[in-house]
Amino acid sequence: MTLAELEQAEKCMQQQWHDLVTAEQQGSSLEVLEQMYDTYILLAEEYNRCCETYHRENQGYVTVDKMRQQTYTLSTS
Repeated sequence: MTLAELEQAEKCMQQQWHDLVTAEQQGSSLEVLEQMYDTYILLAEEYNRCCETYHRENQGYVTVDKMRQQTYTLSTS
């Protein structure tokens, strides 16, 4: 697992959340919102798995907090 792959997983999760919020604001049906939320949860679970894999593969090289800080810094640039 590379940092780029981890960042991509985070980006997908964040985009899904943004799309869900936008859909809610635009009055999408409850069924659509529930489907979008289910997709968001799956993406969040995938992101968590990626975090765990990245940490395990890079153990000793970077802490989880440092990884999150790097990811946050890159995603807000």
